[in-house]
Order: sequence, then C-alpha cells, then structure tokens
Amino acid sequence: MEQQDKPIGIFDSGVGGISVLRAAVRELPHEDFCYFGDSANAPYGPRSTAEVQRLSEAVVTHLLTKGVKAIVIACNTATSAAATLLRQKYPTLPIIGIEPAVKPAVERHPGQQVVVMATPLTLREEKFTRLAKRYRQQADIVPLAAPDLVEFVEAGATDTPAVHAYLHKLLAPYATTAAAVVLGCTHFPFVRAAIAQEVRPGAPIIDGGAGTARELRRQLEAKQLLNPQQEAGRVVFENSTATSAMIQLSERLFNEKND
Repeated sequence: MEQQDKPIGIFDSGVGGISVLRAAVRELPHEDFCYFGDSANAPYGPRSTAEVQRLSEAVVTHLLTKGVKAIVIACNTATSAAATLLRQKYPTLPIIGIEPAVKPAVERHPGQQVVVMATPLTLREEKFTRLAKRYRQQADIVPLAAPDLVEFVEAGATDTPAVHAYLHKLLAPYATTAAAVVLGCTHFPFVRAAIAQEVRPGAPIIDGGAGTARELRRQLEAKQLLNPQQEAGRVVFENSTATSAMIQLSERLFNEKND
C-alpha cells in the first residue's frame, strides 16, 4: 500500500472526538479514517497527567498497527498531557492536537466575557494556562470545569432532563454575561443545543474541530500524503469497550445533524 493510501488515525478518551472526525471528513472527504474511542477508560479529565500519557501512548501504538499515516489527538485533555511526549516518540509521524478556540472567540468579542468549558485536567495544564494568559488582556477569560458532561455524552444522553439540569446549574452565573462560550472538550459539541439554551440568545458557541481539520490538511499536503482517490473515503470505528452498543453510539453521533 502506498503511503498516501493509508488511513488517518483519530482518537479520543471516548466518543467525543467524533465531533473532530466529522470536521476532518468534511475537510478531507477522500481520506480513509480509523477512529478509536477509549471509552473503557473515559473520562480522561479527572486523571493524572501520567495516566493520560500512558493511555494515549497505548492507543497510538494500537493505531500504528492499522498502518495509519497520521494521528489526530481529538481530545483536549490528551493533547495537553501527551502531545509533546508522542511527538518526541514518533518524530516522523504527523501528530495533530487540538486546543480550545479562545483566539477566534476573543477576536469576535474583545473586552467581553469568554467562558471556556473544559475538563479539569485541560484547565490545569500549562498549555491552557499559557493560552489564557496570552488573551487575558483582550477579554475576560473565564475557565469553567464541566467534568460530568463527558459522562453524559458517553452515555448518549445529549438531550435529557438530567443534562439540561446540569448545564443550567453550571452556566447560571454566566447566563447573561457570557459573550461567547468556547468548548474546550471534544465531547461538548454534542450538547451544543443544550448549552445554547443556557446563555443569552446569539452568543456563539465555538469549538476547535474545524481548525484541527485544516491543520491536518496542511500537514498532509506538506508531506505529500494526501490520498489521490476520487471516491469518498471510509470511516471505521473502534472502541476499547469492545461493545456493539458503543459502536452504534459512535455511528449515531457521526451521522447526527448537530453542528
């Protein structure tokens, strides 16, 4: 198999990274993708940095057995904790991470309040600290940990009374003050509609999926790894739970019209 014909590996702590996969398929419709959700170990957010590094290395090792030509870390927590380590271990492999889309939110709403929803680990890692520091003179950056939201999405509970109640309590202090909400976890786009109900009408809810997909294209182009095929690529789902129910949930989230 030619290098260009090989699939792209995408992984997350669970099904959340499917939001990034959707963006990548839109950006690169002729590529084949292998998506791995580590739902057996989700959520990553409350874990230590060392644990997330170990889990991420194990997933990448698995994806390399599939012959992938690039890796997308479709998880803010894993990007923060493990991207540097993985790039050091695999220096010739394109490894694309994701970060909260603070820059576009601040550019659109200078001087206003920007709420960044993410997991506890993402918010305490140096990567986010540097990002928030870079823009804190331009806007009021408010980090907001939402650890339980990952588990709602992992259970497929994206539009239930429980998830609405959780978000209502979490976002109540910012319901009238947030100019924009940044989704700093790839699970969160799947509850975008529920989040929108808890903030003022018209406040944009921004995630980093599209930017990650564009960076993936850029790196593949730079290394001449784009797939030349003209037909639509294939998407294969795997999950560490090895259950058909989780694969069905993955396929459902992938096909839902919720962007």
